[in-house]
Amino acid sequence: MHEPPLDPAEQPTDAEPALRPLAAGAPVRPADAYAYPPGGPWLRANMIASADGAAARDDRSGGLGNETDRRLLSLLRGLADVVIVGAGTVRAEGYGPVAPGPGGWEKLRAGRSPVPPLAIVSHRLDLDLDAPVFTEADPRARTIVLTTRTAPPGRVRAAAERAEVIVAGEDRLDFAAAVAELMARGHERMLCEGGPRVLAQVVAAGVLDELCLTVSPMLLAGGAVRILNGPAVPVPPRLRLAAAYRDDEDYLFLRYVRR
Repeated sequence: MHEPPLDPAEQPTDAEPALRPLAAGAPVRPADAYAYPPGGPWLRANMIASADGAAARDDRSGGLGNETDRRLLSLLRGLADVVIVGAGTVRAEGYGPVAPGPGGWEKLRAGRSPVPPLAIVSHRLDLDLDAPVFTEADPRARTIVLTTRTAPPGRVRAAAERAEVIVAGEDRLDFAAAVAELMARGHERMLCEGGPRVLAQVVAAGVLDELCLTVSPMLLAGGAVRILNGPAVPVPPRLRLAAAYRDDEDYLFLRYVRR
């Protein structure tokens, strides 16, 4: 059954994803639908998986997405104070500094820096410190590195010349402490883009408030990892489905929040 088109006055802007609720209801304004809850810190993750659970295609999550998913990714970044990502994902996906979406983020980021900083999780600091993700970052959104006390001291000093360094934990990153340090710097609306190893650690630390999951209508099989790649969580957190949307290409966009 085909749904009627949205009224022109209710269409998303060119920079926003065109989303419809699964059930009958008012058209979706994405910036409102994905707004952070008021009154305190909130850590959300944004991930994508195929219909059979693969978190990557050809070793890249971007191989699963479409234009709607890319626009939603941009919107979620624009809403966030900081974007947390693992060093492996930075390398695999070719990350640079966060850039505004096609329509700009002036309204989304009123009173804040034009873009959110990246916070890169790296235990060994095996990073290319001359890469654009460091050298081309906006001075008002300097790249952050989250690392541990056992990181090589020379690499810590070198990283501090290119980025703000936050040390949390001994030989593994203490995500609860890292989140507290980000909050102390005013980054209360946090977005984690993984990858799967980082997200598994975030969940294990008990600091995830929300999961935004895009379900791609692809079947991949093979040995691709899931959106969490780590040891089993002893007490799996229970989530509540807060919203579900779709686009015209049969992608699903789900929002889960902690109970």
